[in-house]
Amino acid sequence: NYRIGDLDLASRLSFFLWGAGPDEELLSLATAGRLRAPGVLEQQVQRMLRDRRAQALSTRFASQWLRLQDLMKLNPDALLYPQYDQTLAQGLKRETELLFDAIVREDRPVPELLTADFTFVNERVAKHYGLPNVTGPEFRRVALPDANRRGLLGQGSILALTSVADRTSPVQRGKWVMEVLLGSPPPAPPPNVPSLDESVSAAQGAKVLSTRERMEEHRKNPTCNSCHRVIDPLGLALENFDVTGAWRIRDGDTAVDSNGDLYDGTRMQGPQGLRTALLRHKDVFLLSFTESLMTYGLGRRVEHYDMPTVRRIVQDAGRAGDRMSQFILGVVKSPAFQMGRLEAETTTEVAR
Repeated sequence: NYRIGDLDLASRLSFFLWGAGPDEELLSLATAGRLRAPGVLEQQVQRMLRDRRAQALSTRFASQWLRLQDLMKLNPDALLYPQYDQTLAQGLKRETELLFDAIVREDRPVPELLTADFTFVNERVAKHYGLPNVTGPEFRRVALPDANRRGLLGQGSILALTSVADRTSPVQRGKWVMEVLLGSPPPAPPPNVPSLDESVSAAQGAKVLSTRERMEEHRKNPTCNSCHRVIDPLGLALENFDVTGAWRIRDGDTAVDSNGDLYDGTRMQGPQGLRTALLRHKDVFLLSFTESLMTYGLGRRVEHYDMPTVRRIVQDAGRAGDRMSQFILGVVKSPAFQMGRLEAETTTEVAR
């Protein structure tokens, strides 16, 4: 292991925060060997986060972390959801990017990604959410009077990318919460597990079952129940949001039931209940977020030997109010970010 030079550090820092090469000020400091002088690196990080080029953290990191690219794979049934098209999809994606960018620019606490009582909408997205007095294609910041719509869990992009064409998917939504927010992916399903439609076909008869009723039938299979009893309550808490993220109170002919129990026994009632339950495990959420941020900053997976650094970043940020800049600065100041590794050369001798 060796410490990388200042020019290499400047490039690594710039591509992390801006997704582009370093500017003249950063290069000048690196060339003069002053980038690691006391307080200089911290000042440069704060300066770069205030620059508009820091939007790369939202359009690149946040988009990858939250899997927003999957939104483009969804094509809702046009007969069931005629209001949904690619223009709306692009608007929902942009809303999420702008929320993350605001957390970065205003140096807000990272948990506010789950609790933010504001968002960014244009006329199309506002109409989809039922928000009044928004006209035109420009995005603007608006307050969210409905607590169910707050934070990432109320954003149409997340709710749509975790759905399928003709119905919501509590499994995909619960899996997304476990993998992205909690960093705890569920095990892969065992082989030969019947699909959801196969599980409910015999029980359905003449009745059109709601998504919750379909899941209950599916969980009657003991092979399926072991995983679904952990995953499903997380997704069912968001069941008031339809495939496109619009609010609803009925699923077909059945009233939506969004109640459930978290794996630790916490009772959840709808999106607010899920949000409260996640905040009770804030340390898990912040650890998962830091792992993802560090993975992006290093350009490689976080390994077991990186975990002491990850935990230290979370602890140090906690003493500073969990502000976004402290997590970013923690990654930048970490040995993994400022060090390189020279792999030993290996040779193969040819037998004569």
